[in-house]
Amino acid sequence: MIRHSLRVDMTPMVDLGFLLITFFVITAELTKPTVMDIYVPKEGGKPMPIGESNALTVLLEEDKFYYYNGQWEDAIQGGKIFETTPSGHSALRKIIGDKQRELDITQKAKEGRDGLMVIIKPSPNASYSEVVKMLDEMTISQVKKFVIVKITGEELVWLKGKSGSD
Repeated sequence: MIRHSLRVDMTPMVDLGFLLITFFVITAELTKPTVMDIYVPKEGGKPMPIGESNALTVLLEEDKFYYYNGQWEDAIQGGKIFETTPSGHSALRKIIGDKQRELDITQKAKEGRDGLMVIIKPSPNASYSEVVKMLDEMTISQVKKFVIVKITGEELVWLKGKSGSD
């Protein structure tokens, strides 16, 4: 009787191992978390002046956005505070895009669209996810200058009046 020795070729198994190692190394590199630098003004610091024509302020409420251009006093007196719902962040994207185009055309700011300053003011009722969505909109719309600041007492009273009248 002749005995044959059993021989197992491990080459395909080694190839598969290297493919799996390569796959996991590449996917681990691709899934690194990304961070966004946010610069928040100091509490009680000296206010920094910005051009009224460059400023777009967004008030975040629980289920709505309100926005106005320029100074609060002028917007409240002129009745130029507008509402949009968060269901369509595309509406906010359009507002930001329109403001950027206006700055490009009118040349009010020497920087053009890069001169746009978006001031984000979340109310106490605004959710964390809405603030994150706003920051995402800043990235998508390529807004170079934006800041998250505390909502003023006047704006908060106005918001409460709006939610009470609905």
